[in-house]
Amino acid sequence: MRAGIIGLGSYTPEKVLTNRDLEKMVETSDEWIRERTGISFRRIADECMATSDLAAKAALEAIEMAGIGPDELDLIIGATVTPDMMFPSTACIVQHKIKASRAAAFDLSAGCTGFIYALTVAAQFVASGMYRNVLVFGAEILSKIVDWQDRNTCVLFGDGAGAAVVSVVESGGILESVLGADGGGKDLLFIPAGGSKEPASIETVKERKHFIKMNGNEVFKFAVKIMEESTRKVLEKANLTPQEVDLVVPHQANIRIIEAATKRLNISKEKVMVNIDRYGNMSAASIPVALYEAFKARKIKKGDKVVLVGFGAGLTWGANLIEWSLSNA
Repeated sequence: MRAGIIGLGSYTPEKVLTNRDLEKMVETSDEWIRERTGISFRRIADECMATSDLAAKAALEAIEMAGIGPDELDLIIGATVTPDMMFPSTACIVQHKIKASRAAAFDLSAGCTGFIYALTVAAQFVASGMYRNVLVFGAEILSKIVDWQDRNTCVLFGDGAGAAVVSVVESGGILESVLGADGGGKDLLFIPAGGSKEPASIETVKERKHFIKMNGNEVFKFAVKIMEESTRKVLEKANLTPQEVDLVVPHQANIRIIEAATKRLNISKEKVMVNIDRYGNMSAASIPVALYEAFKARKIKKGDKVVLVGFGAGLTWGANLIEWSLSNA
């Protein structure tokens, strides 16, 4: 059986944080942020909101587009690095919020590559015949784990959620996937404390160890290389060339990474979906939100070859090749 996307959903908070706002918080400038990252705005969730709140809103829209009810979902897979709590899983909390009482649920953690990992797993469940309808979401409230005193990282991240329903399709669908990881890069992008290695304490809070830490230069070099390699590998599995791709939806981490990787692939800017200017890096939510917006803007039509490609903490990376089967008529 073929597994494909039959519904998409997205939700981003109403509050907008501009580069001008950040100028008042840390030593930075609108010009510097835009030139170095491509970001002008990012969305910030209300203090009372949890990641599951954003995910549930995106999930309900995806289910509605798919033309099914929550009770028809067999499985929910959540991708996030900002779960509501250590346990239970955010996917379980979303299951309850959207009243998908029949669905099994679990989270997976692959950093910014989370949605690609989750979509790949969902496709296997559907293609094997074990489940028919699987909801996948990537959702983050990164504003709650960003150090707003660190000008190198606080300008990068935003909040949001994207979701997709994966089900049996008659043609096309998720054709190929590649996944990868290198735990040797674990210290390039991480949160030091709060887990079993270094539990929360007065000292870890004082030392600001519960916020994102990143070696920006090393992550940049890794990202450009792995985005190109992942795209080539997933296309080679299908005997396609980069020029035969209709749209690339990359992880929205930095405009310079996107431009460098796609230039290496000789893919024109017109075939690359970019919305980082409006949202910043939303980690696992970046790709599904960008995919949703590309579909809504009619940048994707039935039969198109679409590549999703990303990288993230772990280090992790991956790509999906999709022959689009969802009509936007």
